[in-house]
Amino acid sequence: MAVHPAPISTRRRLKQLDALPVTNTAPSRPQKGALDEAERTSKELAAIGLQNQRLILNGIFHSSTIEDTIASAVVAREMSAIRDKAAFLATLPITEVPLRAHNLIGLPALRILGANDGLPPLVSENPTVVLPPLDSLSSLVDSLVQSGHGVIMTMGKGGVGKTTIAAAIATELAKRGLTVHLSTIDPAAHVAATAGATRGLEVSRIDPQAETQAYIGQVMSTAGKNLDASALAMLEEDLRSPCTEEIAVFRAFAHIVAQGQKSFVVLDTAPTGHTLLLLDATEAYHREVARKASDMPEEVLNLLPRLRDPNFTHVLIVTLPEATPVHEAAALQADLRRAKIEPFAWVINQSFADTQTTDALLRARGAAEAPFIREVAEDLSSRTVIVPWVPEEPVGPDKLQQLFHEPKLI
Repeated sequence: MAVHPAPISTRRRLKQLDALPVTNTAPSRPQKGALDEAERTSKELAAIGLQNQRLILNGIFHSSTIEDTIASAVVAREMSAIRDKAAFLATLPITEVPLRAHNLIGLPALRILGANDGLPPLVSENPTVVLPPLDSLSSLVDSLVQSGHGVIMTMGKGGVGKTTIAAAIATELAKRGLTVHLSTIDPAAHVAATAGATRGLEVSRIDPQAETQAYIGQVMSTAGKNLDASALAMLEEDLRSPCTEEIAVFRAFAHIVAQGQKSFVVLDTAPTGHTLLLLDATEAYHREVARKASDMPEEVLNLLPRLRDPNFTHVLIVTLPEATPVHEAAALQADLRRAKIEPFAWVINQSFADTQTTDALLRARGAAEAPFIREVAEDLSSRTVIVPWVPEEPVGPDKLQQLFHEPKLI
């Protein structure tokens, strides 16, 4: 098994940044999805003239336990992701930051990040994790199946694995003989590639540009049909407003949600902020419709009531067992509740506590997850699902099956 070389001094790497002019730095984990997003961001920055870029490759795992299957798999997945993105990585200077055994919270922990050339002392050689009862993804799907139809929405911070969880649930529902539509409102998501080909599964995405053009075409062929040249020019000017795209995406979203009346719809949402803007628009539209008569389609009129109906819409908050993702997810839940939408369950993804690793560093990482897992299970959610870090990249129906098992905590 190949093992990463010993880590380069993080302090020396970080000090390199001090000598640089203003630099656009972007952190990324050494994972396929994270590097895909980093490359997309880099190109977007370059397109607007921000060329002075540096990539911080964070959380690189340096294993000395070559006989442990989980440790070997972590290294293999990281190396595969880095190889696949070799051409992109060659275009940027890179600062490497190794994976630490502890959570980087508070000033002492942050000082260790820049002060240690090697790995810090481990929390314990054999940490013990005591957690409350947790559900598996399989038992969650068992509960979702009982409704027979409806909408399942994965929500959360960017990078927590919403697309993977949505694809896993959708493929499992289809595998059980149900009709499923998997879609996304996240422009960076790759639901089709993640889900793969599964019988009974329809996959789509809401493309803002395509939806906007379709909406403009519809308005011009209806409202603009009998207008004179002056009025038509005014309508065309109105349709060039940024609001046009918001309306188009909103209507497409309502259309897909309405399909949950007869089948299962699994929606992979955009990162938290974008999703909340969409929900805010939903509530604003609903107030306007309630205030006066409207010729809006039925699916738009009933969107907010459907999202608020716990028998129709099941919101799954996806997070990682780390401080920032959990606390941002808690804020998301508070916003949802203000909109009178109650989450159905929380899904804690990529947990090392839910593996059988013998690697000391990974076991310490699993132990460090425990406070955040307990916070979710005991304080934030009435139903908590834990999904382990899995050896193979969970892409395609066969490899997504790795996510369905009963929890086996260290």
